[in-house]
Amino acid sequence: MHPRVWALALIGNLLAGCVGGSGEVTQQDKQRLKAYILDHAPTTIPRKLDINFDDKVTLLGCRLEPRGPVEPGQRVKLTMYWMSKEALGDGWNLFTHILDGSGERILNIDNVGPLREWRQTRQVLWPSAWQPGKVYVDEQQFSIPSNVRTKRVQIVTGVWKGNARLKIRAGRKDRENRAIVADLDVKLGAQSTARPSTRVPKLRVNRLEPGTKLVIDGKLDEEAWKTGANTGPFVNVSTGDVNRSQELGGSVRLLWDQTAMYVGFDVRDTKVVGDFPADAKDPHLWTQDTVEIMVDPDGDGDNRDYYEIQINPQNLVFDSRFDRYNEPKVEPNGPFGHQDWSARIESAVQVRGTLNDDADQDRGYVVEARIPWDAFDRAKRKPPRVGDTWRMNFYAMQDNGGYAWSPILKQGNFHKASRFGRVLWAEKGWAPGYPGHARPTPDSEPASRGKPRGPSGRGRAPAPAASR
Repeated sequence: MHPRVWALALIGNLLAGCVGGSGEVTQQDKQRLKAYILDHAPTTIPRKLDINFDDKVTLLGCRLEPRGPVEPGQRVKLTMYWMSKEALGDGWNLFTHILDGSGERILNIDNVGPLREWRQTRQVLWPSAWQPGKVYVDEQQFSIPSNVRTKRVQIVTGVWKGNARLKIRAGRKDRENRAIVADLDVKLGAQSTARPSTRVPKLRVNRLEPGTKLVIDGKLDEEAWKTGANTGPFVNVSTGDVNRSQELGGSVRLLWDQTAMYVGFDVRDTKVVGDFPADAKDPHLWTQDTVEIMVDPDGDGDNRDYYEIQINPQNLVFDSRFDRYNEPKVEPNGPFGHQDWSARIESAVQVRGTLNDDADQDRGYVVEARIPWDAFDRAKRKPPRVGDTWRMNFYAMQDNGGYAWSPILKQGNFHKASRFGRVLWAEKGWAPGYPGHARPTPDSEPASRGKPRGPSGRGRAPAPAASR
C-alpha cells in the first residue's frame, strides 16, 4: 500500500481508538505503528548523528531525500532514527523546526508524520511512551518555503515538555539546545528586482443577476464564474513577489447575491494531500493542503470580530471566529478562536489527479463554496449593501505556509487584517456616489504599517510563511 494511502487509514483508526488525552498508547496504535518501531538500529542509516539527549534518548541518524541542492517549493522527506535509552516521564513530545541562513524559524513541522499525529494533549507515539532499547523511525515531509532567500536552510529537532527541552549532552546542537540534523543547500533562481507595492489589493465584485443559479459541485463551469471577479495569481505571502513556484499556486473568483457570497478557488498543486479522518471536526487543515478564507466584515482591518474558514481537498472544513488578533487561543493545539462558530458552508471539491498518491503528478484542485451572510453574526450589516467594503484574504496553503491574494509583508501572520485586501460589493452599472447607495471605503489609503508580531508556538511561528 502506498505510504500516504496507508497513513490515511492509519490516522482514521488511530483517532477512532484514542481515549481522550490519556498518555497511554493503545494496542491498536502500537499495532498500526509497528512498522515504525524496530528492535535494532538499521545498518544503513545514511547520515550518522549520535546526538545524546540527557542519556535518555539518542538520535542515531537520519535520511534525507533528496540529499543534493533543493529549490524553493521543493518537497523534502526526512527520516530520523531515535533510540530510547531510558524511560521518560509523561509529557514529552518531539519538535522539528526549519531555519533559514540567519537562524530564523521559517517552518514548524512539530506534528507532521505518523509518530506525531496529535491527540488532544500529545503525539500519538510520544517519547514518553517509548520502550528502552527500541528504535523509532520518525518520518516527516515538508516543502522548502518558496519565500526563502538564503542559500542554506537548517533542520533542527529535539524533545520538549512545556517550556523545557531534554538537554543535549553530546552531538551537534545550537545555542537553543536544538539538535542540528542537517544543512540543506538551496538553489535560488533569479529573483525579481521590482519592489512590489505595499498597498493592499482591491477587488470589485458585482452582484449576480436576478434568477442566476449556481450548482455547488466544484466545477466552476457556470457562465457567472467565467466572468466573475478574479483576484489573479496569488503572490509570495512575505514579499508580494510573483509566485515562481511550479508546485503550488492559486487564484480566486468571487460572486454574491442577497443570500450569500460565493467563492471559487483554483489551486495549482503537484501533490495533493488530505490525510484527515473523513468525519474530522475542525481538523488542523493548515498542516497539509488547504485553501483559507479570512473575512473582516467591518472593513477596518482592526482584527476585531473576524472569521477564518479553511477547506481542504477532502472537502473538510475548519471554521472559527476571533475576537482579536489570534485571540482567543489555547496553545499549543487549540481551540483556536471560537471553534463552536459555524460558517454553515456548502462546499464541493474536484481534485485534478489522485488524492494521497505519488504515483501520478497531480495538477491541483478546485474548491467551490457558498457562505450565507447570516453566518457572519458579528457583521454590522449583512448582507452588505452595494458600495460596502469588506476586508478579506485568500490563501493556497501547504504545510502551514503558502501563497496569498494580499501579501502580509512580514507584518504578522496570516491573520493580519490590516493586510487583507479590500472587496467592494457592487452591481452592474453602479459607480461610487451613485444615488441611493453608500459610498465605498476609499481605496487610496495606504496599507497599515504595524510592527511584525505574532505569537510563537506550534503552528504559530513568527515567520511570515506560517499561518497560525
